[in-house]
Amino acid sequence: MKVTINTLQKKKNIEKITAITAYDALFGRIFDGEVDVILVGDSLAQSFCGFSDTLAIGIDEMIYHTKAVCRAVKQSFVVGDMSFGSYQNQREAIKNAVRFYKETNASAIKLEGGLNRVGIVKSIIDEGIAVMGHIGLMPQFARSEGGYKIKGKNELDAQRLMEEALALQEAGVFAIVLEGIKQEVATQITQMLKIPTIGIGSGVDCDGQILVWSDAFGFFKDFKPKFVRYYLDGEELLKKAIRSYTDDVKTKRFPSIDESY
Repeated sequence: MKVTINTLQKKKNIEKITAITAYDALFGRIFDGEVDVILVGDSLAQSFCGFSDTLAIGIDEMIYHTKAVCRAVKQSFVVGDMSFGSYQNQREAIKNAVRFYKETNASAIKLEGGLNRVGIVKSIIDEGIAVMGHIGLMPQFARSEGGYKIKGKNELDAQRLMEEALALQEAGVFAIVLEGIKQEVATQITQMLKIPTIGIGSGVDCDGQILVWSDAFGFFKDFKPKFVRYYLDGEELLKKAIRSYTDDVKTKRFPSIDESY
């Protein structure tokens, strides 16, 4: 059964929302139906493309990867990230969001920003495009902020985050990602909002959780954020498998008679 916005919103205060990233049809197919939401995140810039941050990926690449995921996913709710520089003003934001929606089969797009993005968010939603918000630690701002900074550490910052969440809800977003926010602040925001919150590094009280798949399954180990839990040592498993394969080739154990025409 296909997950919709209504499905996700009805889970608030009843059942936790599960989400994971995917960047291609292969993993989109594996994760489909296992989680509620699949995010085609601009995190692919780091884990998939080898860049040091998310800023290097453009709208063309995001559309390409989102189309690939959408071709494989039949049940989960697919969200595509708007890339850095693709929504800097209202005109560009609408143009790129409409293109994203038309060229992919994504159920929604996601963009980063609080009070400074409310007008842009509303203008995109007014075009009939579903938008997921994203506040707190915003990776697209990490370079300008001098690193990945945890948010909500003081009363003023906490109040700003709550104002941003309410403003985005009023603008019409159907859900908000809370990233890198102190747990007690994320809890307050979640309890205050009518729409679901999806946490990443923001504590257990968010309405749902998301992780980058290559982090969660142990394939990306350049650094490990505090909020990441390894559910698999994927890198080591794959290395063992490739070593077994190369050994079989070198010793002529592969291919066998049964594997030859």
